[in-house]
Amino acid sequence: MREAVPPLRSYEIEHRVSHRVKRQAVLFEGTPTPYTAVVHEAALRMGFGGPETSRAQLGYLLEMSEQPTITILVIPFGEAGFPASGQPITCTVGPVPGLDTVVLDTDHGCEFLDADAQLERYRSVLDRMESRALPEPKSRDLIQRIAQDL
Repeated sequence: MREAVPPLRSYEIEHRVSHRVKRQAVLFEGTPTPYTAVVHEAALRMGFGGPETSRAQLGYLLEMSEQPTITILVIPFGEAGFPASGQPITCTVGPVPGLDTVVLDTDHGCEFLDADAQLERYRSVLDRMESRALPEPKSRDLIQRIAQDL
């Protein structure tokens, strides 16, 4: 976030970090919400914050992947095709389909999509991403290898 153009003010960074931390509460409070993350290997190797920070982040991913309601899948280098643009995509799905939403994190802020055609498109993109990802155990193994290589 410190590399954003134009630069974010410190309170904007604090707000975004705080929001992301609060957002994680749904994974642990009450009845935990099932969560699947599909991450490309490139994102795991970016090294934001330097080797120590990257190792800590990868360790956190491994720790979270052990939770029964959290699935972390990695699309490895060499996998033919990538069905998304590389921007973070969050798809929230619940018991009331009319409330389903796709959230796109972009440079200019978040975009919330809820039109049926948009939801169908992103469900298809996410399904294809999952189909190209390694199974859970192999994804964890790859994350561990990347952390060791730092």
